[in-house]
Amino acid sequence: MPETATASTLGRIFTAARQLFDQGGVEAVSMRRIAQKVGITPMAIYKHYPDKDALLNALMLDGFAAWEAKVDAIEAREPLVWLDRVNDAFLDFAITEPRRYEAAFLLRASRARQYPHDFAAGRSPVVSKMQAQLQAAQVEGIVSDLPVTEIALTIAALNQGLVAMYRAGRFAGEEEFRAAYRAATRHCFRSFLKGAK
Repeated sequence: MPETATASTLGRIFTAARQLFDQGGVEAVSMRRIAQKVGITPMAIYKHYPDKDALLNALMLDGFAAWEAKVDAIEAREPLVWLDRVNDAFLDFAITEPRRYEAAFLLRASRARQYPHDFAAGRSPVVSKMQAQLQAAQVEGIVSDLPVTEIALTIAALNQGLVAMYRAGRFAGEEEFRAAYRAATRHCFRSFLKGAK
């Protein structure tokens, strides 16, 4: 019984933290507000999350789980088709689930994956899949022989940079952003094809 109650409280704390984050971003997430929503004392939260950083890590991992589920749903066998669909999935994720995107890619959490070690060690499931697809394309002689981690980083940096510009209001609207994003990501990827100049 106590274990179930503890698990239930943990879930309620996380749900409250996610609701607050969804409503107002990281600034809205505080132990006091979470405690009010759950109906416990702020000190009771520390039994489950030792500090705010632990909560931010949980929110970040929840965002990554949502992103990874989108990538897992992509059905494509050809490496270039798969990579193109990942770019489109990233675009849709950033627009349709902005708070999950923010949690995954923008939160300053201590367990955030870092380049190059975490990516080289396979700690990012999506980057690992990108690297595998790039390696397959290299074996087929389609993609240049640059290190796949560097190619994946370049693609991710472009994608996230364009999304940052959109979030900052640097595009006239969503339609213009989607068109520019698709054009830029495809130009970028073509630059890594064998024989590209």
